[in-house]
Amino acid sequence: MVPHAATGLDGAIELAKTQLLGLQNQPGYWVFELEADCTIPAEYILMMHYLDEIDPQLQAKIANFLRGQQNPDGSYSLYKGGAGDISCTIKAYYALKLAGDDIQSPLLTMAGEWIRAQGGAAKANVFTRIMLAMFEQVPWRATPFIPVEIMLLPKWFPFHLDKVSYWSRTVMVPLSILCSYKVKARNPGKIGVSELFLIPPDQETNYFSHVKTPLGKTILILDRLGQCLEGFIPGGIRRKATAKAHDWFMARLNGIDGLGAIFTAMVSAYEVMDYLGVSADDPQRRIARAAIDKLLVVKPDSAYCQPCVSPIWDTGLAALALQEVDRQASDPQTQQALAAALHWLAGKQLRDEPGDWQIQRPNLPGGGWAFQFGNSYYPDVDDTAVVAVAMLQAHDQTFTENIQRAGVWIAGMQSRNGGYGAFDADNTYYYLNQIPFADHGALLDPPTADVSGRCIMLLSPLVKQNPQYQAVIDKCIAYLRVQQENDGCWFGRWGTNYIYGTWSVLYGYEAAGIPRKDPSIRKAVLWLKAKQRTDGGWGEENLSYHDASVRGEADNSTAFHTALAILALLSAGETDSPAVEAGVQHLLKTQQADGFWHDDSFNAPGFPKFFYLKYHGYDKFFPLWALARYRNQRHAGSMRLAADE
Repeated sequence: MVPHAATGLDGAIELAKTQLLGLQNQPGYWVFELEADCTIPAEYILMMHYLDEIDPQLQAKIANFLRGQQNPDGSYSLYKGGAGDISCTIKAYYALKLAGDDIQSPLLTMAGEWIRAQGGAAKANVFTRIMLAMFEQVPWRATPFIPVEIMLLPKWFPFHLDKVSYWSRTVMVPLSILCSYKVKARNPGKIGVSELFLIPPDQETNYFSHVKTPLGKTILILDRLGQCLEGFIPGGIRRKATAKAHDWFMARLNGIDGLGAIFTAMVSAYEVMDYLGVSADDPQRRIARAAIDKLLVVKPDSAYCQPCVSPIWDTGLAALALQEVDRQASDPQTQQALAAALHWLAGKQLRDEPGDWQIQRPNLPGGGWAFQFGNSYYPDVDDTAVVAVAMLQAHDQTFTENIQRAGVWIAGMQSRNGGYGAFDADNTYYYLNQIPFADHGALLDPPTADVSGRCIMLLSPLVKQNPQYQAVIDKCIAYLRVQQENDGCWFGRWGTNYIYGTWSVLYGYEAAGIPRKDPSIRKAVLWLKAKQRTDGGWGEENLSYHDASVRGEADNSTAFHTALAILALLSAGETDSPAVEAGVQHLLKTQQADGFWHDDSFNAPGFPKFFYLKYHGYDKFFPLWALARYRNQRHAGSMRLAADE
């Protein structure tokens, strides 16, 4: 798609606004595709063969999608342009073979050669080896010990479900049943991937060679000992633990939105229901499958499966962008769209529903929002802050209670160190990242700078009516000062990466009224300006999660990162700086004829280093937000000058 003819700042904003309004759904929300790497669509095919519930037409479309994502060297990456990943490549290979591709085909030949060159399928990560064990391709000793009896452990025990993140909980509980009973995939074609191993799987002894630390090796010894002693667990204990695990995930099954509203947990729960003999006609099982299928994005010739959906997040951010657009000259159509969006969001606030966050904060009233359409056990402070700020900026008394409840909830979710995790408070049992199951390094949900910046973005405007929040804000700012990197930026846990983190914190600092001459802010400004590319834009690759020396850098500018950098600089008072002007000109030059911008890159981690996402809405509402805020601040500056004269 080619850039459209330059129409100036006002014209660019109007065009992007009109297009964004046109994508609003009738109930009031926006939701854009949320794309992950090829592991998720591959796992959908694997699920169909595990259960022998194969839809040939859908399988063919997913296979078409997978074929189109292969790298020239035969591998599959965790994000576009990234290095090949062995586990992702194994799953894509296996899925395509299950879908009927011949191993002699050029695609599978290249993929197989690449896998073997990396050490073979024995080098796959834990989740991939569990899948291979279920398909009887590796022995169960290739997997970590995940006994269902973890459900019976006391809270004081070093490992407990309450000590890990929400996503780990919802995946682990049903998976513990599958692993404890060593379930076998139906695999109607009896298709395997023995050709991907350098040593026959039964003879392989180095499945856990990635464990390097002394603590990790100690825990691995205990893990292996547990597997040896598993046969001595009394049947009554196992049945009791299984019942408790079943009750746990069934209570959180979450209807049409699924367990945890995330694909991996939903699939594990669905497979457990099958193993436990729940009939295919059972209403709960049918809903569980429908929840998985809701994640599909089906096109005429291809299809893929999303890891989850993001309507609350997309709607909150789109509302903030449109509020900025409407700030200078109110437009009835925009006002109507915003009213519909905010009323829809108001109906999604979680109040008195049970939630796992209450384990750490049992006396805290509810008031959060989830990320997805429905996920009542798992609201997060990030979505809550964005939605509540949009409501606050609407200046509509209708939302007063929503905002107050959100403020109380976020203030109460602060961790001891002053920062905020996304879903839980004080989820900082870092030693658990050493257990064999945690080779993805994301078992926990500790406080992070980006989420913390967003929380003070909301709490700061509420201080006048709620002076008790000042202590919370001060403690959070102290945390953020400690978290600032030596070169001036902040890490971005939920968006790529240091540009995202720096925007998040500077936005929060601005709301908190930190003077723009503050050394912390000036240092961040210098870092952002130093990372600006010669075309006026900014870009950052996910490689910065693996190599901090390239943070804030990329081979190409993206509209997303350019918009974030502009917004961050505007928060820091840099409205008239050449850097901001050059960034704005870059956005104007790269806007497409449809009014939007089009970035190919993945723009957020699910788990840094291991799982990445592409929010398809980020190159639509963030550039619009940046251009509108630039226009508004330039206008405000002109008005001040006129008043001075």
